Amino acid sequence: MQLHKKKRIEIIIERPVLQRLTDALDRSGVHGYTILQAQGGSGQDGAWQRDGLVSSAGDMVAVICILDAANFDTALEAIYAVVERQIGIVSVSDVEVIRSDHF
Repeated sequence: MQLHKKKRIEIIIERPVLQRLTDALDRSGVHGYTILQAQGGSGQDGAWQRDGLVSSAGDMVAVICILDAANFDTALEAIYAVVERQIGIVSVSDVEVIRSDHF
């Protein structure tokens, strides 16, 4: 079976910034992404859980996108423009996929 090299970008960000992020992804040519609800975690400010939050301000989501290396720099610049002044983490990794035409 043939595998195809792609880039994976994972962004963990506060929910109120999500629409700005997905708009930036769309404008930069990212064809697809998945949004996952973060249930809890731990970071610089200590542990947190989604349960008990009274607003969406501290609610975190993970956005995962897999894309071709040709679109990578443009997408990463668009992501950085959104998250540079926000709470969030961006990680990048090399991945291989089975169906290249989906990306």
